[in-house]
Amino acid sequence: METDTSVTRCIECGSRDLVLDEARGEKTCSDCGLVVEENVIDHGAEWRTFSAEQGDKLARTGAPVNTLIHDKGLSTDIDWQNKDFSGKAINTSTRSQMYRMRKWQKRARVNSGKERNLQQALSEIDKVGTQLGFSKTAKEYAATIYRKALDQNMIRGRSIDSMVAACLHVSNQELRLARTLDDIARASRLGTKEISRTHRMIKRELKLRTKLVKPEDYVGRFCSLLGHGPDVVSKTHEILSKATEKEMVYGKSPSGVAAASIYIAGVLCDRRRTQRDIANISSVTEVTIRNRYKELVRGLGLEGFDI
Repeated sequence: METDTSVTRCIECGSRDLVLDEARGEKTCSDCGLVVEENVIDHGAEWRTFSAEQGDKLARTGAPVNTLIHDKGLSTDIDWQNKDFSGKAINTSTRSQMYRMRKWQKRARVNSGKERNLQQALSEIDKVGTQLGFSKTAKEYAATIYRKALDQNMIRGRSIDSMVAACLHVSNQELRLARTLDDIARASRLGTKEISRTHRMIKRELKLRTKLVKPEDYVGRFCSLLGHGPDVVSKTHEILSKATEKEMVYGKSPSGVAAASIYIAGVLCDRRRTQRDIANISSVTEVTIRNRYKELVRGLGLEGFDI
């Protein structure tokens, strides 16, 4: 823990009116002129930059740690541009030599089967996460979960694809990204049962307590896919709020309740969408939407709806 040891009072006259000269690195008393402190460290920026390229040239630090790379980006990487430091193209003999160096450098970065497994898994997390529209934060969270599972030897006997899909599902639940299990299954080309089984195992072994998914988490994404405006979104949240107060959403699929609420809100706002359209984007069957719709209409006492 750092402590502030800078002088705040003049030792000669006791004045607190001190002036810092950043150019000289001196702190001077404005009353008597005594230099009360010298060689003051400037904690500000070391240089001024006017563009990102200029900042990259002046910076002496590397890229930030990236958990989506198996070695977190801390190893050396040889560029593929075939140019020297001044930007000129290198000759043919040097180019072939650099090609061999790149190849051996790539092999040297992976020293064991465990690292090879991690490299393949993190690449898959990045690919599937991008297909699902996950942010970098969400993909990094999934990568962290996979690293913990690998450290505890939970990967043995299980496919990388199922572990990757389960880690993405954990990230989806924890960060409330409103992706259904069917969405993850389609992106990873696996069955929902296999993903659910691996997902439960990861939560049990790592003692994870993810947040409960609420129907409200799906409203924004579903309405956006259906082309609904803010009036339908607002009405849907209003319906879900009333349904939550009457404890009508507990024990039911959040995506199904959200889909039925959006259908009701669309009718009330005169922006009707068919149950089939809502079922296609929410990965919920039309029967489920109809059942939740009937329960909400009865429970909330909504008039003008056919049950």
